[in-house]
Amino acid sequence: MKWTYFLFIRLYPLLAKLLAPFNSKAALWVKGRKGLIQQIKKAMQLNEQPIIWMHAASLGEFEQGLPVVESIKKQYPHHRLVVTFFSPSGYEIRKNHPIADWVFYLPMDSPSNAAEFIAIVKPSIALFIKYEFWYFYLTELRKQQIPTLLISGIFRSDQLFFKWYGGFFRKMLLNITHFFVQDKGSASLIKDLVLPNSISISGDTRFDRVLSIAAARKQFPIVEDFCKDHSIIVAGSTWSDDDKVLQHFTRVHRNAKFIIAPHQISPERLAECLQRYPSAVLLSEYESLAVQQKANFQTLIVDNMGMLSSLYYYATIAFIGGGFTSEGIHNTLEAAVFGKPVVFGPIYVKYLEAVEMVEIGAAFSAETALEMETLLDELLNDHAKRTASGQAGADYVANNAGASNKILEFIQANLLLTN
Repeated sequence: MKWTYFLFIRLYPLLAKLLAPFNSKAALWVKGRKGLIQQIKKAMQLNEQPIIWMHAASLGEFEQGLPVVESIKKQYPHHRLVVTFFSPSGYEIRKNHPIADWVFYLPMDSPSNAAEFIAIVKPSIALFIKYEFWYFYLTELRKQQIPTLLISGIFRSDQLFFKWYGGFFRKMLLNITHFFVQDKGSASLIKDLVLPNSISISGDTRFDRVLSIAAARKQFPIVEDFCKDHSIIVAGSTWSDDDKVLQHFTRVHRNAKFIIAPHQISPERLAECLQRYPSAVLLSEYESLAVQQKANFQTLIVDNMGMLSSLYYYATIAFIGGGFTSEGIHNTLEAAVFGKPVVFGPIYVKYLEAVEMVEIGAAFSAETALEMETLLDELLNDHAKRTASGQAGADYVANNAGASNKILEFIQANLLLTN
């Protein structure tokens, strides 16, 4: 499998360049890596402070790592933070986040890039979030004896590490100083593959993140104006296949209102949502309408990024997108933290929190559009069930918080950031 990894890191940039003229995400990926090493060198040339390096694949992983680096920077205020992303969808949205002193794309994995990046950044510690494994970076970090932690790691038996031909990927695990995994199953899978005493079952840092988001919830008067006293279904991070499932329900339930926050907000995607949903309007347009005009709309299409986690507060029921696609569902905890019953499609088994929420009645899954319609009807009409489900979700989030503190305590106890 070693040769397939080497082939991947060679071919991926070439494929991105070929796709760039036709794909905006590929174009951003290519553009962001032009002269990247020199950009990093120039940006950091005057730095004399110790560095924490956090790497996240994309936006979701950044949110997962955020409570950890917030805790670390409170305890070590003289350390500065470098954040790297692999994906444009993370970098473009969080490149100006105030927690980070510098935000970069991660140069493509190679012996020279890894050695040069680490020589420039000189991290005191490296935090890799959830499932990022880059062979040359991890090898160079171990060579330089830089503590490397995997945060909120989760492992499944179908991953390459556990295949008979996965020896090369298993070797990568030996470069990680300590694994903070989400559950016992993950710990059990890797216990014979990693260094002794290098695993802690810490839980998922996303619980800490959603609690902090809820505590600092943004208020949107324009959304409150739209909702008034109606039942509200907030559908977050939806894809086209999710829209197809919700479409009929929205057309036959004219007493309810709907807030749709699509996963992507390209002009084409927004136009599709406007076409599918009844009496729909973009949020940016709704804001400027006269009062009498606003009454005509049943569906609000959110055409910006960054609102969704607070929008769930207004929901009677939260529909989590992705469950009717091969991608799988998005973040259920953002809705559960507000005590909202959560529904989604059948593709969710890879997400531990979703599985556990279904088991305790905090979330419900439907296989088909008809099943989803029945489920939504039942929840809208059964106040007691809705309340019990929402409370189960809120309790689940509260009871699983604390992973970030466990990681910080480990860093302090092992003097990983003590000069």
